[in-house]
Amino acid sequence: MTVGIVMLVHTALDRAAQTARHWSRGGCPVVIHVDKIVPKSRYDRLVKDLSDLPDVLFCKRHRCEWGTWGLVAASQDASERLLDRFEEVRHVYLSSGSCLPLRPVHELCHYLRERPRTDFIESATTSDVPWTVGGLDQERFTLHFPFSWRKNRYLFDKFVDLQRALRFERAIPEGVVPHMGSQWWCLTRQTLSAILQDPARPQHDAYFKRVWIPDESYFQTLARLYSTQIESRSLTLSKFDFQGKPHIFYDDHLQLLRRSDCFVARKIWPHADRLYQAFLTDPDRAMSRQEPSPGKIDRIFAKAVERRTRGRSGLFMQSRYPNIGWENGITAGKYSVFHGFSELFQDFGPWLSRATGAQVHGHLFGPERAEFANGQTVINGALPDNAKLRDANPKAFLTNLLWNTRGERQCFQYGPGDNPKINWHMARDPNAQISVISGAWAVPLFKSNANFAELRAEAARLQKIESTMLDELRSPDVKARVRVWTMAEFIEAPMEPLQILIDEIGQKPLRRLAEAPRLEDLSGFGQFLQNLKNQGMHPYLMGDFPVDPAPYHGRDQSRKPYLIKK
Repeated sequence: MTVGIVMLVHTALDRAAQTARHWSRGGCPVVIHVDKIVPKSRYDRLVKDLSDLPDVLFCKRHRCEWGTWGLVAASQDASERLLDRFEEVRHVYLSSGSCLPLRPVHELCHYLRERPRTDFIESATTSDVPWTVGGLDQERFTLHFPFSWRKNRYLFDKFVDLQRALRFERAIPEGVVPHMGSQWWCLTRQTLSAILQDPARPQHDAYFKRVWIPDESYFQTLARLYSTQIESRSLTLSKFDFQGKPHIFYDDHLQLLRRSDCFVARKIWPHADRLYQAFLTDPDRAMSRQEPSPGKIDRIFAKAVERRTRGRSGLFMQSRYPNIGWENGITAGKYSVFHGFSELFQDFGPWLSRATGAQVHGHLFGPERAEFANGQTVINGALPDNAKLRDANPKAFLTNLLWNTRGERQCFQYGPGDNPKINWHMARDPNAQISVISGAWAVPLFKSNANFAELRAEAARLQKIESTMLDELRSPDVKARVRVWTMAEFIEAPMEPLQILIDEIGQKPLRRLAEAPRLEDLSGFGQFLQNLKNQGMHPYLMGDFPVDPAPYHGRDQSRKPYLIKK
């Protein structure tokens, strides 16, 4: 008993010849099909190069465009010639010119000799196939496909839409249940002969010629009619990305391929000299005789697909950047935004830095510049404080800042005087902790002692901006952790919300605050608000602020009783 090899070749003919010699040295006869698109001069050269091997033959050539009947016809003709010429063949292994044997040939022969009646072909019904890419599963068996998907995709799609609109369905031959699977199979002589010599073959061929991608369904379907024992898996390691395109193996995949314990792998880069050297020139190298297990490396490929489709959290790439919702996390780490705190408290930034150990910036989106911590003009990743560069793409500025400083909690101030375009971006970011004291923007106006008419106009402008910001923060689509207090309710008992915010940042072990930030002197602030009302401007975002509030001295006036046990 021996194994016959069918090779479908369309490029890298020198590598195909090298692989054919390897199979022949291992005692396996080979029949090669060369795509008709290959120039005759190159084809003749390949035939001449292998003419010294009597068990390497060639079959009739077909044009093998992707997804068309030519690939099935090539497999049929090559298999027929192999079975007719080599009677000792008991299994036929379909491979391509880019396939590479990973284990000694005698191990494959021994493995199949112990399973003389087993067909190795991936074969699943359309309802059980999760890997179809392109939107067609059952329909590929019931519609007509006269146009090439690759060359005339517009006509292909329009003709499919037309058939759907007309509710056209092509009849499936009686007794045939469509199955799908990998093109690369290994069938017994008995099963393959039954498929090729079936009296109903003309009807089967006529039907499958109009099926889309028939090489993934012809043998997979008909094997179910004749096989007595099917292992629904391929002995060839073949991995695909999320678009359905095959992964290509390069020299640095050597150890990965060895770990798979598979007999054959595709698709190998034709210039991967190290792979061809390792697997084709040392057939007696030490390899474990284990069951082929591509699942060993499935986890690695699953991670590759996830990285390709989702990327790293907070790191944008071209394929996802233009599309909202395609991000795998908007930013790279958690950060805190304080809205109104630096206006209400003196030296709030230094106090917050001491309390949390985080890096605390000023107004990163202020109108003049990005106020980096400690007065820096350039921060990690060569981000400058230039307002024009920042405002050209404020979203990218924030994501770059958080990516370049990942591992360190970032805190910054924000308010209605800053660039408003970043507010919604932060609002839908689960990493954001946004704390707002509404109406605190009025404190700097109160202390400015400017012309009251100008103060009134500026107060109206800032209140309108902050009201819009708050509407965004209250949207049902917000994913950030948002807390909003009016200025009046916050200054009544500031220590409790400050303690909550510090605990959430979590840079230091949980403990009670030993130091409170100093509140700005608000004597006369209530009258200032009343004056604004008297002038026709209604400052409602501050809450119910009394005209003459009781002074706050930076600490809670009442302390909770506690008991000391000895």
